[in-house]
Amino acid sequence: MTTQTTEEFADRLLRSALGAIEVLSVHLGDRLGWYRALAGHGPATAAELVARAGGHERYAREWLEQQAACGILTVGEDGRFSLPAGPAEVLTDESSLAYLAPLARMIAGAAAQTPALLEAYRAGGGVGWAAFGPDMRESQADMNRPWFEHALPGALAGVPDLDALLRRPGARIADVGCGGGWSTIALARAYPQAVVEGIDIDGPSVELAVRNAGEAGVGVAFRHGDAGALTPAGDGYDAVFAFECLHDMPRPVETLTEIRRALRPGGTVVVMDEATAPSFAAPADDTERLLYGFSLLICLPDGMSHQPSAGTGTVMRPDTLRRYAAEAGFGDVEILPISDFGFWRFYRLLP
Repeated sequence: MTTQTTEEFADRLLRSALGAIEVLSVHLGDRLGWYRALAGHGPATAAELVARAGGHERYAREWLEQQAACGILTVGEDGRFSLPAGPAEVLTDESSLAYLAPLARMIAGAAAQTPALLEAYRAGGGVGWAAFGPDMRESQADMNRPWFEHALPGALAGVPDLDALLRRPGARIADVGCGGGWSTIALARAYPQAVVEGIDIDGPSVELAVRNAGEAGVGVAFRHGDAGALTPAGDGYDAVFAFECLHDMPRPVETLTEIRRALRPGGTVVVMDEATAPSFAAPADDTERLLYGFSLLICLPDGMSHQPSAGTGTVMRPDTLRRYAAEAGFGDVEILPISDFGFWRFYRLLP
């Protein structure tokens, strides 16, 4: 990488600031329901927008003009503002794999904890998941939901022996670290003859999962607890999944040990975690930069909030997972042939 001049880096930082402002403005439009009002009911003035969705007209006018100034909205000759189809899908379509409005919610949730993050970075403590509040909890669930609902069934079906195991009548499946429950719900829908349960250590996430399953009409059980709450091996599981959560756990080896203990003979463990590069390199691509951003602001402080902690962070490379698995008593780790699945990679832990 060529060294940047003063002017080049100043320009880069200014552009980054513009991007940060846009992200926070998206958070406002998302949480206020203004994007959905524009997508569902067409162009609007500030007065028409707040009549549809609520809010204060003066603030709505400033937001509409800012959104048009940065190219998210368009404005017609009649002074009404419109949300084009492309941005509308990204910002309002909860079923789309391109749905990214929750990403703005996630960044806003992290930004709100800046004082606590500074203190953690100074003293070595952490900022726990509960401290980030509903913005963080709901954003992760909502952003992952379309991938679990629309892509996960086909991804698992593409691994024939795993798919066959999950299709056994009465197969028991556990989803550890289930969060808002969409992964658990997707497993139950894809494998209706299985008995599926979700477990999470965050009480409000379990409550959210129960609501989501009820609204989806899917019969799954959710429990508040860690992997130690899994049923012992005699009545254990044919498959245990850990979707995008192992890197957050302060003691991942203990978690994997409990999961291995809970497996039936012939059972399997699947870990879905971030698709990091095999090793550190700089400069990195956009995905790696994003993962480091999540780690700096969210995942590493969360993991460090419980001591002792492995301090894994979001950027858990394959060799790190292999080491954790070996220390937990697994024989090997293989990368499953599942590609083009968001920012994630699927691993199977072998006896």
